[in-house]
Amino acid sequence: MSVDLNTRGILFPIVLAAAGFLGGLVMTGRLRTASESRAESSTATTAPASEQRAATPLSPVTTGPDFTRIAGQAVKGVANISSLHVVRTASPFANDPFFRYFFGDQDLFGPRDRRSLSLGSAVIISSDGYLVTNNHVVGETAGEITTTLPDKREVRGKLVGTDPMTDIAVVKINVAGLPAVPWGDSSALKVGEWVLAIGSPYQLNQTVTAGIVSATGRTGLGFADYEDFIQTDAAINRGNSGGALINSRGELVGINTGIFSESGGYQGIGFAVPSNLARHIVDELMKYGDVRRGTMGYIGVEKLTPELARELGMNSTAGALVARISQTSEAYRAGLQPGDVIVEFNGQAVDDPSQLSRMVMDVKIGTTATLKVLRDGRTIAVKVPIVSSARKR
Repeated sequence: MSVDLNTRGILFPIVLAAAGFLGGLVMTGRLRTASESRAESSTATTAPASEQRAATPLSPVTTGPDFTRIAGQAVKGVANISSLHVVRTASPFANDPFFRYFFGDQDLFGPRDRRSLSLGSAVIISSDGYLVTNNHVVGETAGEITTTLPDKREVRGKLVGTDPMTDIAVVKINVAGLPAVPWGDSSALKVGEWVLAIGSPYQLNQTVTAGIVSATGRTGLGFADYEDFIQTDAAINRGNSGGALINSRGELVGINTGIFSESGGYQGIGFAVPSNLARHIVDELMKYGDVRRGTMGYIGVEKLTPELARELGMNSTAGALVARISQTSEAYRAGLQPGDVIVEFNGQAVDDPSQLSRMVMDVKIGTTATLKVLRDGRTIAVKVPIVSSARKR
C-alpha cells in the first residue's frame, strides 16, 4: 500500500506525539517506583515519628532569667507590718459658726480620738528579730505595731527608732532564729540589672515582682529630705512600702519606698532607698536611737538659675548659692557669707544644693570640711568645722 506525501505529513506528527506520551508514562512509572522504594526502605529501618518524639527528651523553653531559687529564699525574710495610730482631733462642731453662735468657743463635745491603721512591709535583717521598714509605715509616734511573719505568726513589735529624712525605721520583735536577708552593696548596682521587689501590696503577702534597675541616684522626688533613690520598673504598689529590693544574688540592695503614679497604681516607676544608706541609718538607730549627721549650722542654699549665674559672672549653673545663713552657725563663724557660691566640698564638685546637703550630712562629725567658694569674682577657701545635727531627745 502506498502513502502519498500529504498523508505522511499528517501521520508523522501523530506518531511523534504518541511516542512521547508512552515515554512519559515509562519515566513517571520509574520515578514513582523509585520513590516508593525509598519510602519502604526508610520504613523498614526507622521508627515511627511518634516513637521518635517519645524517645527524645524535650528541652525546656527559656523565656528569661530564672529567679525561683532566689525568690523562694528571699520571701522568707520579708514580713507584713501594720501600725495603729491614735490621732486626737477636735469635735466636728468646734469650727461650726452656727454652733459657736449659741455656745461660744466652748466645745461641749470635747476632742475625739481617731484610730488610723497603716499597712506595709518590713525586711528581717537579723536572726534575733530586727526589721527595717519605712518611717511612713510605722510613724514616729507609732502606737500598736503588729508584724505578720512569713510563717503566719503574728508578733507584737517595738519601735526602735525612725529617721524621717530618709524614711527609714527599725522595729524589734522578740523572736529568735529568723531567716534574715543578707545586705548587698547598692553602689555596685548597674542600670539594666535584674532586681526583685518583695512585699505585701494590698495585703497580698509575699508578692514577688521582677524588673530592672532603671536609674540610680534619683533626687528631687519629694519622698524624703535626704534623697538618693534607686529607680526600678519592678512593680511596686501600695503596701510594698518597707519591702525588699533583691539583686540576682539574693541580697538586699534597697528598701522599697514609693512610686510615681498619676492613678495611684503601678506605672513602671518605683523607688527604693539604697541598701548602703539604709544600713547606715539602721546602725545609727540601733546604737543611738537616732541618726547623727554632720552639719555646718543653718545655711539656706538655692539652686543657681542661668540669670543668677550670669549676674555672678559664672559660665555654668553648677554650685549652691548661699541665700541665708545664721550668725550662730559654724559656717558663718568660719567666714561663709550670703551671696557666696559653694562650688566644691572637700575637693568634690558641687552640682546643686541637694548634693551639697548630702555631702555635709555624710561627712564625719568632728572633722573640718574645706569649701571652695566664689565671691565677687574671686575663688576662696573656707574651712568649716562639722558638728552633729542629731535631734534632741
